Amino acid sequence: MTKQLFVGSVPVGGGAPVSIQSMCNTKTDDVAATVAQIKALEAAGCEIIRVAIPDQAAAEAVDKIKEQISIPLIADIHFNYKFALTCAERGIDALRINPGNIGGEERVKAVADICRQKGIPIRIGVNGGSLEKELRAKYGGVTAEALVESAMGHVHLLNKFDFDDICISVKCSDVPLTMRAYTLLSQQTDYPLHLGVTEAGTPSMGMVKSAMGIGGLLCMGIGDTIRVTLTADPVEEIYAAHKILKAAGLRREGVNLIACPTCGRTRIDLIPIAEEVERRLANCKKNITVAVMGCAVNGPGEAAAADIGIAGGKGEGLLFRKGKTLYKVPQERLVDALMEEIEKL
Repeated sequence: MTKQLFVGSVPVGGGAPVSIQSMCNTKTDDVAATVAQIKALEAAGCEIIRVAIPDQAAAEAVDKIKEQISIPLIADIHFNYKFALTCAERGIDALRINPGNIGGEERVKAVADICRQKGIPIRIGVNGGSLEKELRAKYGGVTAEALVESAMGHVHLLNKFDFDDICISVKCSDVPLTMRAYTLLSQQTDYPLHLGVTEAGTPSMGMVKSAMGIGGLLCMGIGDTIRVTLTADPVEEIYAAHKILKAAGLRREGVNLIACPTCGRTRIDLIPIAEEVERRLANCKKNITVAVMGCAVNGPGEAAAADIGIAGGKGEGLLFRKGKTLYKVPQERLVDALMEEIEKL
């Protein structure tokens, strides 16, 4: 089990539920726009939010943002250690830095000192695209070993200044490489790990990459907090993260919809029916499994574990609960009847 730290009030690691993060794409010093986006993300299920701090104006906006939101705020900082100091003074909940790019050791010490004093954890964020030149040369490019050595080097630097409230990420856009790096890292340290596949792309492919990389690691018991990176509205990242956690068996809230892929036995227009069921259940918070099956013969048996379900025949279908048939209804009544039964559960 990993160590546990707290980002604001959210526990990360140590057996705590895997938390969901995202990052604003607004200009941080535009406080109104940033707060509005954070509230939209929180409504979608975001639990920790990060903002870029590219300049002093952004750093000075931290307290103004903090006082208007309720989820923890992380500052993403590169190169200028003074921005980290300003954010710490203004109540930031955590920092994401790469200790190797904020200057000499005295600057790293200054950041470590103020974070220790104020109880602010630091995420060491290593990316394949910004890997140190000497490590690229040593390993002949970006490798899992190089990413892990970079991360652990930064850990040792913070440890040198008596700082241990650390989370680590080792991301790149190559899914198998990212998974190897996190697997290797998990074998070498018990610091909590922030998972992600960076630069995953637009939702069509980014979802697949993230589900493979993040979901695969979670299924192996690796990872304590996640961010799905998509070239899209950040709210889409939150929806994707929730789906990954549900598929990995780590989130139970809400409906688990199962549906068969259809085949030559299907005698009902199943695809639009399944889409309609999914649409109607989008905001349902019941912890239930709902099945939409295309074959009245095999459907109830194949989906016997479902709390409620429908299976199609020719122009009609049947409702079943835990594999036992309840009654038949015409096709045009199937979805309505299903919703009525779900209301009873």
